[in-house]
Amino acid sequence: MGSPSQSRICSTAPPKGEPLAKLQTLYGLPKPLPLRKDSPRPGRDVAIATEWGMWHCVSNDGEGEDGEDMITVNQVYEAMQAIAPLELAESWDNPGLLVDCGGAVHRVLTALDITPEVVEEAAAKQCEMIVSHHPVIFDPLKRLGPQDVPFQLVRAGISAVCMHTNLDAAEGGVNEVLAGIFDMKDMEAFAEGCGRVGAIEEITVPELARKAQQELAVRCNAPAVGPAVQVKFADAGRPVKRLAVISGAGGSLFADALAMGADCLLTGEANHHHAIDAKRLGLSLIAAGHYATEFPVTAAVAEKLRVALPELDVLVSTENRDPYTYL
Repeated sequence: MGSPSQSRICSTAPPKGEPLAKLQTLYGLPKPLPLRKDSPRPGRDVAIATEWGMWHCVSNDGEGEDGEDMITVNQVYEAMQAIAPLELAESWDNPGLLVDCGGAVHRVLTALDITPEVVEEAAAKQCEMIVSHHPVIFDPLKRLGPQDVPFQLVRAGISAVCMHTNLDAAEGGVNEVLAGIFDMKDMEAFAEGCGRVGAIEEITVPELARKAQQELAVRCNAPAVGPAVQVKFADAGRPVKRLAVISGAGGSLFADALAMGADCLLTGEANHHHAIDAKRLGLSLIAAGHYATEFPVTAAVAEKLRVALPELDVLVSTENRDPYTYL
């Protein structure tokens, strides 16, 4: 989960039908990196457009150089919409096909975040697309340069599909994967569909916090130094039989968890006042990290894509790590 943005994209659209080389000069776009030998060459059109900010960098006609059928960017996008329907997204969100470089898609990398390291990983592994949870374009784009990840994606010829709050709420999405780690039974949706609440085997709050640290750590990429997951908790003093989970920044939704009869809310981030108020009202709170509570969905998404498109090679990022280092 993230924070809403009320502003809108300032976008421009270059003239249609212009040669790619002319558009590169006109818009200051770099020459693309060399493509795989078996990949179709880039198409003709470059457009930087849409209300929220999707960068479409090349055309895509669904055929390879010899007219053979191929998996296209749009086919992968359609598969992801079946996994995480766009209508489940919050109104302020920006999910979708945010960078479209067209061409055939042979290999996809799934990740939580699209960082420069993840772009480099995708390029090194010859992936033509990254599917992520967090949108690579969210706040309004007023300029682009080599330091910007969308720019880096276009330069490498890598498309990006980002499924955010719709994947939070989806069946088999972020929060159902998180709930499954704790063997949640009789699962119900709450917090406008994003969270999940249900029964777990009775456990104390310290034991549950320790279990969260252990179970999430084995599902995340290990950092160079320090522990993979840092967990903190506020114990209201009663065992947990009914658990609520909201991945990412869900601490502010503790009242929703209380209304569902939860004994404890497990989330990624919760601030000082959330902990004080939840504990005062009899709800325990466990904060296990934004990255740690969301990264496990990347493996689930990869498996769903493999089932939907068996010809597609789908990898899970090994370079997407928690940006924090923990002592």
